[in-house]
Amino acid sequence: MSHYDQGGWEAVIGLEVHAQLKTESKLFCGCSASFGAGPNENTCPVCTAMPGVLPVLNRRAVDYAIRAALATDSKINRISRWARKNYFYPDLPKAYQITQYEQPYCEHGKVSVEVDGKATVVGLTRIHMEEDAGKNVHDPRADRSLVDLNRASVPLLEIVSEPDIRSPAEAAAYMRKMRSILRYLGICDGNMNEGSMRCDANISLRKRGSDTLGTRTETKNLNSFRAVEKALAYEIERQAEILNSGGSIVQETRLWDADRGVTRSMRGKEEAHDYRYFPEPDLLPLEIDDEWIERVRAALPELPDARRNRFIRDYQLPEYDAAVLTASKELADYYERAVARHNNPKSLSNWVMGDIIRIANESAGEAEADYSSIPLSPEKLAAMVALIDDGTISGKIAKSVFTKMVESGEEPAVIVEREGWVQLSDSSQLEAMVVEMLEANADKVEEYRGGKEKLFGFFVGQVMKASQGKASPQLVNKILKEKLS
Repeated sequence: MSHYDQGGWEAVIGLEVHAQLKTESKLFCGCSASFGAGPNENTCPVCTAMPGVLPVLNRRAVDYAIRAALATDSKINRISRWARKNYFYPDLPKAYQITQYEQPYCEHGKVSVEVDGKATVVGLTRIHMEEDAGKNVHDPRADRSLVDLNRASVPLLEIVSEPDIRSPAEAAAYMRKMRSILRYLGICDGNMNEGSMRCDANISLRKRGSDTLGTRTETKNLNSFRAVEKALAYEIERQAEILNSGGSIVQETRLWDADRGVTRSMRGKEEAHDYRYFPEPDLLPLEIDDEWIERVRAALPELPDARRNRFIRDYQLPEYDAAVLTASKELADYYERAVARHNNPKSLSNWVMGDIIRIANESAGEAEADYSSIPLSPEKLAAMVALIDDGTISGKIAKSVFTKMVESGEEPAVIVEREGWVQLSDSSQLEAMVVEMLEANADKVEEYRGGKEKLFGFFVGQVMKASQGKASPQLVNKILKEKLS
């Protein structure tokens, strides 16, 4: 496990991840749970808390919750209970949130993460179901705040980790892994910029080697992996500075200010009793029997770790390649479609991890790359690699073909034919080019034969330049070796 050291202090970090479930309707009513509707369009008397209405539990949300429990090796409680968490805020129409408190539906899970080649296991205290609140929209120009209740009662999982994380990098790796698992399961889209996956971070410092936990703060508003890492790094530095100067940490809730790169105090940290939890009188206890669990288990998809191991086994990929490709379900799907078209797993892995990820990142800008809308089909990428493998084009020409394919969407063979990029594989023609190049560089030939063997690369480059990159590198190498021996 990697440790983040700040003057002998060790960070102790636990994360609370809130993941919106990708159900069609809300947790306790039939309103649409989709993102992007006009303000307050997806609302009804139940989610706006009109008098006399009653909640009805969404069974699909429980299916999804069971998937998350099974994927994180958690213990599913056969009976769990709903509770009311009471607090007043404009975006909470009932003035309480329906959640689970003393008896959540699952506990004691775990997730393995890797940082700098070192694996560690982060324990999960619990996962519980709850409804989301609405959203306050602040309009500084009009000096007012508006309330949009479209998100009110959208189903959430709150995934609470043990304080097993020791660095900002580990925290970001844990978030990425959790997002990957939820997306593989198909239960959360993980779009952090839309708020469908959010994170609060609890952090304290203790002297390295000590078992005594320090006073913790909670930082909210972490809506990207970069924000998680930067906010924790800032908070570690801030707390260490206070402790080193003889001060003490105040237990409080803080807000990450991304524009200024600092955390700011919001309010004193709430304790459980501040919320006056009590059993939800309008909902029966949730009973999850073995048959329900096994039905969900039977429909589970292949998960990231299993897929990574299969890529190593079946495609003979290095561990690094397999980890990069399977971190995103969409990227792994893309890669497998390419391999199904042309069986050269390592070459396709190189192209996907290099140029495909690059163009996906370029089109995403500051946002997280979206591998579900790569502007080049995996079949066309595979067809291009096949042209390299059968000697039609060189690897260097392939870079130009790739660029043209992305721009035009044309088949690689069409581009190669039109541009006249077919590789020169005529040995007599290439031999004449090699002889001409060696005669023009007689002095360097003498140097090469005198022991300056690094000049071989220069000779290859000169022939490739003369052929405008069309010469077969393998054939050029072969002819050069013959002529220079």
